Amino acid sequence: MKRIELITDTDINAEKKAYDHWNSVAKPLHSLGLLEKSVIQIAGITGSENVSLEKRCVVDMCADNGVVCEGVTQSDSSVTKIVAEAMAEGTSNINKMAGVCNADVIAVDIGINSDVECENIVNRKIAYGTENIAAGPAMTSEQAERAISAGMDMVCELKEKGYKIIVTGEMGIGNTTTSSAIASVILGLSPESATGKGAGLDNDGLKRKISAVKRAIEINKPTPGKPLELLAKLGGYDIAGIAGLFLGGAVYHVPIVIDGFISAVSAAIAALICPKAKGYMLCSHVSKEPAGKMMLDYLGMKPLITAEMCLGEGTGGVLMLPMLDAALAVYNSAHRFDELPMERYKEY
Repeated sequence: MKRIELITDTDINAEKKAYDHWNSVAKPLHSLGLLEKSVIQIAGITGSENVSLEKRCVVDMCADNGVVCEGVTQSDSSVTKIVAEAMAEGTSNINKMAGVCNADVIAVDIGINSDVECENIVNRKIAYGTENIAAGPAMTSEQAERAISAGMDMVCELKEKGYKIIVTGEMGIGNTTTSSAIASVILGLSPESATGKGAGLDNDGLKRKISAVKRAIEINKPTPGKPLELLAKLGGYDIAGIAGLFLGGAVYHVPIVIDGFISAVSAAIAALICPKAKGYMLCSHVSKEPAGKMMLDYLGMKPLITAEMCLGEGTGGVLMLPMLDAALAVYNSAHRFDELPMERYKEY
């Protein structure tokens, strides 16, 4: 956790060079909108206007949540392990989408509630799932810090392997309940406003989920301005691990992509721990979950994609990569004003 003290602002000079580079391209100024801003931001993150995203991956943090015993999900906890193993073996939803987007998928066991016998999964298990937040704290503060550190370590290792950008993903039955509880506290919303149907609850299931979130907040009494406490009392190991990815991105100067609601909640935790970490986060899409857009508004971020997605696993975040590829094709290869008999557009 001491590494967080190494986090600095992004490189303003590199951002200025990337901005000028875009303005030299023979097209109307700023006409690629958020795509231009994303490339400029990546330049600031990496410290170079020469932006390359050739090697990229999705990191899926997989963990179980004790709150599932409250009847807040359509599936039981066994699904977490099943899907995590499918991710590691290359057969899950995210693998198919990541393949199209030329990205690797790395599945991490950070808290699955049973042993996973799959050689392709990365073992960073903190514990066999969290405790039930509706009855007490999810984890200890020490466990929360270990999970965050595990995420930061992953970024360090992946950068050493040559990865240029990391998409955050997760798998954990019950994690929209933990995320809704955290969002409710951070945003100052009622549990009714912050909680959605997740992976497909009926109305009775939604009532149980809202009740569990209410009891979790009432029993644990988390402090909004204390992110580690909030995480330990209401979170999950997946959320903590993803928060570590965001903080690791800021430490090691690697752009980290926010996926959906759970990822955005993790980003908010990271930003509360270190506000400068926000500069290293890229926003991909807005989740269909009720608090999805509200979390992005809280972070001050605009999504590139609005597709009413809520699958998780990094499936929304990975779709940002081909959009960035297309933008970089223009950034790196298009005609420039000094190559053509035409005047530059002027800034007004």
